[in-house]
Amino acid sequence: MNKYGLIGKSLSHSFSKSYFSSFFIENKINASYDEFEIANIDDVKSLLNSSVNGLNVTIPYKESIIPFLDELSIEAKEIGAVNTIKITNGKTKGFNTDAFGFHQSIKPFLTNQHEKAIILGTGGASKAVAYTLNNLGIDVFFVSRTPKEMPNHFLYNDLNKEMINACKLIVNTTPVGMYPNINDLIPIDYSFLSENHLCIDLIYNPKETLFLKNSIKNNASTLNGNHMLIEQAKESWKIWSK
Repeated sequence: MNKYGLIGKSLSHSFSKSYFSSFFIENKINASYDEFEIANIDDVKSLLNSSVNGLNVTIPYKESIIPFLDELSIEAKEIGAVNTIKITNGKTKGFNTDAFGFHQSIKPFLTNQHEKAIILGTGGASKAVAYTLNNLGIDVFFVSRTPKEMPNHFLYNDLNKEMINACKLIVNTTPVGMYPNINDLIPIDYSFLSENHLCIDLIYNPKETLFLKNSIKNNASTLNGNHMLIEQAKESWKIWSK
């Protein structure tokens, strides 16, 4: 039996185990999928040397896991984040299927008004989103709580009416508002939103975060992370099963 799993720090909210367990049963695949909560990235060493055939990676290890891998795909190297690992004959190769999943999820919703985007957060998921948007010709601006030495980076206090009006696409890549902290809210002025805005939250639990609820109240179109999650999981399986 082949073994797969998910690496993360807190996995009580995880979708992956139920998705892949059902997928294996429905497709009569002799495989298992487990969750591996680790307190520190150094704990991943023994897991990578175990009998698992493939792994997914989630918050907060998508970037810090890279030094532990033998090889990276071209996309993972360009993005600088890994969410899928294939292990073959003891050798580990990192991939990024988040970019593919995000692209698949947003394709039907993009219009010619979405020329500029604000990405909330600067972690591993934000890099996959930026990679996708840049490839679509969309200018990207990052926003976070603390100063960063990176291009096009701003703080939440910098998000004035002019900037939000200029960027009709806003993507939350942070865990703010994710279960169980469903009352946490991204600190932006939602009154600056309009019916021309598309606000995306990569969070899928709850289905409608406070970020999305406040966006809806101000007439913006919204999308949660469920479709992206399914698409990146399908792509992970393609990599593992090759």
